Amino acid sequence: MKTLARIGVMALALCASPHPGALYAIADALPQGPIVGDQDLSPFYRWTGALPEKPGLVLREEGIPDQPEIVAAATARRILYTSTDARWRSGIIPVSGTLYLPKRAAPQDGWPLVAWAHGTLGGSDRCAPSWSRHRPRDGEYINNWLEQGFAVVATDYQGLGGPGPHPYLNWGAEGRSVLDAARAALGHSNGQIANTIIITGQSQGSGASLGATRLAPSYAPELNIKASIATGIISAFPPADKKPSSEQSFARSVPPQLTILMMIGGALGDDAIKPDDLVTEVGKPMLQAAREGCNAELAQVVRSNGLTLANSLKDPEIADRLSAVIDMSPVRMPVPVFLATGLADKSIHPQRQYAAVAALCAAGSHAVWKTYAGVSHNGTVHAAYPDELAFVQAALAGNPMQSNCAAIADPGLPGDPLPGFKFND
Repeated sequence: MKTLARIGVMALALCASPHPGALYAIADALPQGPIVGDQDLSPFYRWTGALPEKPGLVLREEGIPDQPEIVAAATARRILYTSTDARWRSGIIPVSGTLYLPKRAAPQDGWPLVAWAHGTLGGSDRCAPSWSRHRPRDGEYINNWLEQGFAVVATDYQGLGGPGPHPYLNWGAEGRSVLDAARAALGHSNGQIANTIIITGQSQGSGASLGATRLAPSYAPELNIKASIATGIISAFPPADKKPSSEQSFARSVPPQLTILMMIGGALGDDAIKPDDLVTEVGKPMLQAAREGCNAELAQVVRSNGLTLANSLKDPEIADRLSAVIDMSPVRMPVPVFLATGLADKSIHPQRQYAAVAALCAAGSHAVWKTYAGVSHNGTVHAAYPDELAFVQAALAGNPMQSNCAAIADPGLPGDPLPGFKFND
């Protein structure tokens, strides 16, 4: 592949790092090294040549081991592609992900493409799904789309696998990772993939999906996006949200480990005090686990140490500043949007998700919101899939499902999960 040499920056070299213990030497603006979760996974993730100036180009690819949940893929590849660093403005960076092609024969104009945005996995490089495999819930979800004749590209997001911090919940950064993964898949498919794109994401990925959707007309106008899906909705639209004024900020309403991930991911801004100086002695094991481990390790550290925001941060009010990273201004989405909420979701309460849906509707978006009684945060991924498929098929047929904005209502407090749904923990 022909590349354009960048001038003066962007060479990745293990021996030339400007930071002690760092694994990279990329643009100076990008924080690097173990302190932000960088790990030496394999040579595949370490791009040592000049980088193209253009985002959305495949740098390299390789096969990946079979995953038990993904049986409908004829081809499964790990990819490294170019994207734009929207958080630290360091220019073009390498981002990793996975690409799957279905077993069924490609249509004459190619398979439509699903661009998948995953939920919270952690902040260190080894949490990247292209390295550690997709969690079983997500693997089955990807397989569902493959069985229906869609190609699937799944970004790891900036900083998971690739250089620098993972800008956790920063929808501008994550949205670009999603869009550039779609560009990379299209450009590398030799016509097997059609420029007919569905964007979908869960939880953290719901913000990435909505972010990619709203960014696409300006950032990637050549992509023919037909519909967007967001489940377990994490985004907030403060000027239009219909939430009680007494409701806690997002960062105060979630487990403390997510607050730490936001801190490491740059949510406090360029001039913020480093996380090491913001956590208490009690909270330092959680900070170390966030830099070195993934969700399971983080959750174990929180449980075994009895950690909360109150005992982990020197000033728990710092969490209120972190919450701004998920905020969007209310705008009309450029394509029909499907939104789904489990009414037993105790991770992101249904009322909070309703507020986001109401804001999108008020902005004039063509939105369809479905709720599922007895379904948890995790369970929403599969509970909603049949409705998602119907929504997508209607959009592809040029007859979008009718918006139900006029009928939405506050769902109240979350109920309890019920049996009979996949991954409904």
